[in-house]
Amino acid sequence: MSPLRMIYLGLALWGTVHPMYYFITWFGENGFDIMGMVSAWHANAAASGLVWDLTIAAITLTVWILAEVAVRRNWGALIAIPATFCIGVSCGLPLYLFLRTAPVK
Repeated sequence: MSPLRMIYLGLALWGTVHPMYYFITWFGENGFDIMGMVSAWHANAAASGLVWDLTIAAITLTVWILAEVAVRRNWGALIAIPATFCIGVSCGLPLYLFLRTAPVK
């Protein structure tokens, strides 16, 4: 595996574990209340701006993944879409780059 692919994989793992720590901590303090978490994401203008920034980035990444998968027929790369929306762009983007840079067969 190339050093670049190892970096992408490491970033995907970090982008999974680090945000999940905060989500799990929040759920531990507040119970499994998704709507409460969404409300917390919009606690102020700065937080709302960050939420919209990440939402737009996630949608853009999804469009890019779909467009490239349609051309490259790399169906396994579609796993980056649920990773993006269930974990975050911090996982989905490096995961997609890791999958995309796999050696061509």
